[in-house]
Amino acid sequence: MGSTKKRPFAQGICYDKLLIIFVIGCIVGTYYEELLTLVKIFLRTGDLVWESHRGVIYGPFNPLYGFGLVLITWVFCRKKEKRTWWQTFLLAALLGGVIEYGISYLQELFVGTVSWDYSRKFLNIHGRTTIPFMFFWGLTASLYIYKVYPYISSKIEQLPHLMGKIIVVFFTIFLSLDMLISFTALYRQDLRRRGIPPYTKIGEFYDKHYTDEFLEKYYTNMKPIPKEGE
Repeated sequence: MGSTKKRPFAQGICYDKLLIIFVIGCIVGTYYEELLTLVKIFLRTGDLVWESHRGVIYGPFNPLYGFGLVLITWVFCRKKEKRTWWQTFLLAALLGGVIEYGISYLQELFVGTVSWDYSRKFLNIHGRTTIPFMFFWGLTASLYIYKVYPYISSKIEQLPHLMGKIIVVFFTIFLSLDMLISFTALYRQDLRRRGIPPYTKIGEFYDKHYTDEFLEKYYTNMKPIPKEGE
């Protein structure tokens, strides 16, 4: 009998691998935020309070971290550039700051809210990011590039081909719908705050099912931008 050759899955930097890395980043980022908040509240008040810090309505996913991890992977792991550790650290710090600043700006622009405000932090940049936080992102990204990525990349490639494809198709569909629903729900919430009534059945559906009270349970750290005079 001839030998059967195992069909490889997600070799190199491809969509399938990046999608799974995106999912990993979304989940890890969510629990990082929630554990960090738990510790901060406990140190301040002595109470154990678990707050939701997800980025979408359905599931423990924070796309900010997912997109960041995918971008770091694409920029630093796609080609074997001859960089020193310090060059990688500084470039990753700059990229992390740009991502954090950009997401904050786009969130304020499109849904009229902010999820973080560093205006009182040391060396902040317009309250959207800070130089110390950029160094943290640089250090975290460097550890990921040199230590974590090679490990998870090999594990992803070891997935059975059919199982890997099922995972990719499921999360592509699920997270696309999840992010679309979440964004449009927040966009409609911003319209409600501005006193704009729904003009379609979809808007009426959102006003009925994705109320301000409903969204506040999932976006506990999201605050509306104050209007002029407030």
